Amino acid sequence: MKRMEERTALISAAADGLGAAVAARLALEGARVTVLDRSHEAISAAREQPGMAGIRFEQVDLTDAKATDTLLDRLVTETGGFDILVNNAGGSLHTPAPFLDASDSDWDRVMALNVTAAVRLTRAVLPAMMARGWGRIVNMGSKAGRYGSLFTGANYVAAKGAVQSMTLQLAQEFGPHGITVNAVCPGAILTPRVESLLAERMSTEERAAVIATIPMRRNGKASDVAAAVAYLASDEAGFVTGQLLDVNGGQGMAS
Repeated sequence: MKRMEERTALISAAADGLGAAVAARLALEGARVTVLDRSHEAISAAREQPGMAGIRFEQVDLTDAKATDTLLDRLVTETGGFDILVNNAGGSLHTPAPFLDASDSDWDRVMALNVTAAVRLTRAVLPAMMARGWGRIVNMGSKAGRYGSLFTGANYVAAKGAVQSMTLQLAQEFGPHGITVNAVCPGAILTPRVESLLAERMSTEERAAVIATIPMRRNGKASDVAAAVAYLASDEAGFVTGQLLDVNGGQGMAS
């Protein structure tokens, strides 16, 4: 399908993992995709992947306010603004899971990457979306932010909860401008980063016990998340806004 022809998309932290899967899917559907990532090595490797052909890469540390704002000003000027934003940047940054072990710095770093970076990117893309009367913002939430977590800390859970609550508020505020704002909330998706974290914090037996709690009896794939993002970024989802879409195999359910 080419649901996104003539659309421009900006995706954060997308040189590998979930972000790369999303970038490749949106590009496959016709979008002109710009990827932001702080890792030169990840960007170099991504450029060699066939599915990433034609994607524009920009290196930036999204926790550096000045560098981020300078880059965004340039990109918006060069592209005329973006139609689609996927706020994918996030993670627990391997900060301690026990609440009493996490320092103020651990909280600040996790909030800066998961929440503040999304605020900066969203602020940058909204004016052009409002002028066009069309826009799609998809925030990357988490099962952790919905239901708590077995292996990440309270700082990450709180950060994703904040992103998800912000999603609802932005959907209300910018819906009258033709802009939808939704969040995809993945469960246990086996990216290399998650695999590393699980291996560090859970035994083989504990991981098997977790899979037994998932009705689909498997971990998720990056393509599962990319498909959900692609739907929310499309014209087909024009009457879907303010939603938190769980992609967790049924491990967490809400009515």
